[in-house]
Amino acid sequence: MYTLYYAPDNASLVVRIVLEEIGAGYNTWLVDRTANEHKTLEYRELNPNGLVPVCIVDGRPVFETAAILLTIAERHGALAPSVTSKDRPQFLKWLFFLSNTLHSDLRLWFYPGQYVGPDKANIDAHAAVTRKRLGEHFKILEKLYGDVSTPYLWGDEPTIVDIYAAMCLRWPQIYPPDEPPAFNPGDYPALDLLLRTLEKRSAVRHSFEAEGISAPYLSGAKPPEPSADSAR
Repeated sequence: MYTLYYAPDNASLVVRIVLEEIGAGYNTWLVDRTANEHKTLEYRELNPNGLVPVCIVDGRPVFETAAILLTIAERHGALAPSVTSKDRPQFLKWLFFLSNTLHSDLRLWFYPGQYVGPDKANIDAHAAVTRKRLGEHFKILEKLYGDVSTPYLWGDEPTIVDIYAAMCLRWPQIYPPDEPPAFNPGDYPALDLLLRTLEKRSAVRHSFEAEGISAPYLSGAKPPEPSADSAR
């Protein structure tokens, strides 16, 4: 049994989908970001960075989205190539590309003031550079998915890479709410196919419905209803 500390439409939603896909038992603990619960001393004992998600595994907190996903996949022998598979190095490469490159740049896009301060000119310049860099990441993923014969990278079933990638393509469609979308699925046919295929899965549907998000979940992203927390 796992305990997932989550906030609506945060990176914890990736973990929830993976837990649902595997059929693992888990509890959830809502982190109220509107009250800055993620910045409290109590929460920082779980994650000193004050970020969501945290997942309790064997009584101990695990943070960093990719670390949680890989831990769960390996414990259950699902949603990832085995450690001896020839696909393993490529799988790890793209998992860490999502975690260290794309997801990191999404945070720069969502929270510019945290990185460049409150000056509007600095924020505008930062946004322009970040949007351009995100566009390059999307092109890399479009080529990657366009080069395979299925909607997923390693066969007819998704891995944690496919699920993580899809969520990283959902968020820039709607966040930040006062900016034009950084990602439009219609501009990327292979990625659009990934999103449309994945959002039909029951685990994805159950996960989004649990957080008050209506369909289409990935190919035509909508914020939570009601939108209590516009977080990633």
